[in-house]
Amino acid sequence: MPLLNSIATPYAEALLQVVESRQETDTVAEQARQILALWNESSDLRSAMASPVLEPAAKKGALLTLFKDQLSPSLENLLKLLADRQRVAVLDAVLNRFLELYRELRNVTLARVSSATPLSAEQQEQLNAKVKAIAGSDAVEFQLTVDPDLIGGFVVSMGSQVIDASLAGQVRRLGLALARLG
Repeated sequence: MPLLNSIATPYAEALLQVVESRQETDTVAEQARQILALWNESSDLRSAMASPVLEPAAKKGALLTLFKDQLSPSLENLLKLLADRQRVAVLDAVLNRFLELYRELRNVTLARVSSATPLSAEQQEQLNAKVKAIAGSDAVEFQLTVDPDLIGGFVVSMGSQVIDASLAGQVRRLGLALARLG
């Protein structure tokens, strides 16, 4: 994805610079997460924004109508700019890159957690403390998913580091250990 990153990074860096100067970085980061959630949930939205048939002005109008009065002016301007430059199809890449830069700026670790069942608030708090200690960061942002194939437990990914505390992982490790013995 280097090409996509080379397109997304300048937009993301410019957005971060603008929102930092306006002291609205945390607000815009939350709005970016909400847009990404909608983007990921709606294949119709993604298809419409990637369609070459839909004119840039129509895409801009649709986005502004969809997010009317919900976005900061900085984020609204980004949407307009992407529409004008026919780059709306990479909106998710731009917002994801912005959030990466935001996390770096705020010393926040992104932890992707897959668990066999939904984690309770208490389990999330315990995991939060452990991930902060391991990563040495000020805060942790979780992306939680449920994967019944794990049978029990959870798997945490932080960048290239993976902590596999799942029952499926334990069974796999036991199988490897037994294979070495045989």
